[in-house]
Amino acid sequence: MSEALHQPPFADRLLCWFDVHGRHDLPWQHPRTPYRVWVSEVMLQQTQVATVIDYFNRFMARFPTLDDLAQASMDEVLALWSGLGYYARGRNLHAAARVMARQGIPETLAHWLALPGVGSSTAAAIIAQAFDEPATILDGNVKRVIARHAGIDTPIEQSATIQTLYHIAKEYTPHSRFADYTQAIMDLGATLCTRSRPACDACPVAEDCVARQTARVEELPARRRRVAVPTRQGSFLLIQDQARRVLLTRRPPTGIWGGLWCLPESSSQDAAMCSDSVGIDPWHVPWTLTPQSDQTRVAHFQHRFTHFVLDASVHRFSVNTHPADADPAETMWLDLAQYRQDMMQLGLPKPIQRLLMTESLDSMCPVTLSPSPDTLGSAPFLSSH
Repeated sequence: MSEALHQPPFADRLLCWFDVHGRHDLPWQHPRTPYRVWVSEVMLQQTQVATVIDYFNRFMARFPTLDDLAQASMDEVLALWSGLGYYARGRNLHAAARVMARQGIPETLAHWLALPGVGSSTAAAIIAQAFDEPATILDGNVKRVIARHAGIDTPIEQSATIQTLYHIAKEYTPHSRFADYTQAIMDLGATLCTRSRPACDACPVAEDCVARQTARVEELPARRRRVAVPTRQGSFLLIQDQARRVLLTRRPPTGIWGGLWCLPESSSQDAAMCSDSVGIDPWHVPWTLTPQSDQTRVAHFQHRFTHFVLDASVHRFSVNTHPADADPAETMWLDLAQYRQDMMQLGLPKPIQRLLMTESLDSMCPVTLSPSPDTLGSAPFLSSH
């Protein structure tokens, strides 16, 4: 205990560790421009670094500058975002890029906070990382580090706890090397002070860590009791025309998969009717749908969202004719063969993307989808109305 009372400041110990063991080769660090830092910080919201790196590199290859992103279509942005989740981030990123293309890149915390999709911790990270100015970040990794080190045992979701953590984090922030310190405390949480099985023996601030001293490392940060995640049933329609193109519809801007192109969704009651009936109109489209076999269900998948699990089936139908003026609004016909060669012009939910890339669709046999590697490319394939 006496050693803990005579430790160098928290930031000094953390920065010494960072200089040797920190992550210095992340793609947004080279070069560390405001644009690149901003894109990376939005991608890192609710997402781990290991997942973000490939998405960031592809994003920068397609949109190397702010103007490139601002001039792109929403479909191009969401296509590159597909699989990263939390699609409102992609929509907000695109909207913010257009604001900055007109008004310039902000240089103050207040102006960053005024942009779509930029909260307090993201804005602080941008200020520290891109401009090396003092700012207090409080992302998930930092909350965990501070809660353990200071022994904060109230539920981390409570606003009072967040305020306490913020004040401690601000107190720990040094008077220089703001970019390095911000990266260092995030690295500590990501690599040593992890959610489970933390490596306390290698931690540079372990000597005065309250959680370690009181044997509560596994208990902190404290959380409210988790509620069981419910399962919701869903049904989607794979509708093909005589050219074997697939009908897609754009989902509403809010809600799950907001703004993405998707197979039409049917109610569970209508889907049940689809299995045994001919000429049923389960999506209220202006044509007659015909099952392509006695068993219309061709696929089944489960997809986990933050608050529920989607248990979905896909039913296959054909339509003989579809006059352009009869197509519902916000729909398009997708050339499946061309899409399988190129997925970069259209944003689809990952499970729907996997379905359309499955060669089993060329047969009538039902299939159950399993995760497969992303396939990427770049060529036009849309026929929209």
